[in-house]
Amino acid sequence: MLSLTDLKVGIKIIVDGDPCVVIFSEHSKLGRGGAIMRTRLKNLITGATIPRTFQGSEKFNKAELEKKSATFLYYNGQNSYFMDNENYEQFELPNSHLGESLGYLAENSPVEILYFQNKPINIDLPIKMTLEVASAPPGVKGNSAGTVTKLVTIKTGKQIAVPLFIKEGNKIIVDTRDGSYIERAN
Repeated sequence: MLSLTDLKVGIKIIVDGDPCVVIFSEHSKLGRGGAIMRTRLKNLITGATIPRTFQGSEKFNKAELEKKSATFLYYNGQNSYFMDNENYEQFELPNSHLGESLGYLAENSPVEILYFQNKPINIDLPIKMTLEVASAPPGVKGNSAGTVTKLVTIKTGKQIAVPLFIKEGNKIIVDTRDGSYIERAN
């Protein structure tokens, strides 16, 4: 059992029977009253973000999630298809559950699948992913007193801000937590 002080960003707990991850937490102490914790939780099954306030005496069950490695195969309008790397079984997840992660998934990308009660519910991307630039406008020289960036489109269709020297066909390493450019890949 977890207590109020254990609710930190990234902790996975069970709320109303569903696994949720804490994406924001703020501890407050009310004058004579007890402490409260204001949180924003992301439901790992539905993808919904829920604001929730907890009282000081509440206890929480930690979400028992299992991770397995898998490979992203392809997606259509509604679902994304993956293959379990251990038993080679294919399964699908609704695109609505994947959220922003969908923009980083290229064919044959390695991912970690989160399982809750032996059912796949969501994915965990690696923190750094190597992606290929599909289109890049030419870099305009001059006006480079500060850090100058341009928007490029990667093969998955997502746009990333990169330095001016990145060209079409280059491979770049991207931080999947915030979508920022890290470096050019070899």
